[in-house]
Amino acid sequence: MQHTLSVLVENKAGVLTRVTSLFARRGFNIDSLAVGVTEDPTLSRITLVVNAADTPLEQITKQLHKLINVIKIQDLNPADSVERELVMFKINAAPEKRHEIIEIANVFRAKIIDVGRNSLTIEATGSADKIDAMEDLFRAYGIKELVRTGKIALARGSRES
Repeated sequence: MQHTLSVLVENKAGVLTRVTSLFARRGFNIDSLAVGVTEDPTLSRITLVVNAADTPLEQITKQLHKLINVIKIQDLNPADSVERELVMFKINAAPEKRHEIIEIANVFRAKIIDVGRNSLTIEATGSADKIDAMEDLFRAYGIKELVRTGKIALARGSRES
């Protein structure tokens, strides 16, 4: 079962290395990882998607809490959180097919961010399901390059930290 962990850490050099090293040493697999500074410049938020089928989630969180730079860990329930991914696709786009590709992008509320002689670069945000659906449709035209950020997430509502 996949879990999304939101880990609040001190914004210091080496903290990400310590967190990922912990996972590597224990043999835990990280399915997705995103890191960024928060509204407080002294703190960063690490969003991890882990598969806890092989390793109990409790063991993972206990190991994370042992790290000195870890402030808070939340296991985000999909029903109580907002989750998004960012993706950029570079699609083969012959001039006679561009209108079809642009229509698909419009349906998914994606943006055309670059136009080349034989390609279009498209940016989209949304759930993993939405991104997967776009990818399936664009495969018919030929995807030259693709990059995904991995999941980022926040708890819903006005919870105080």
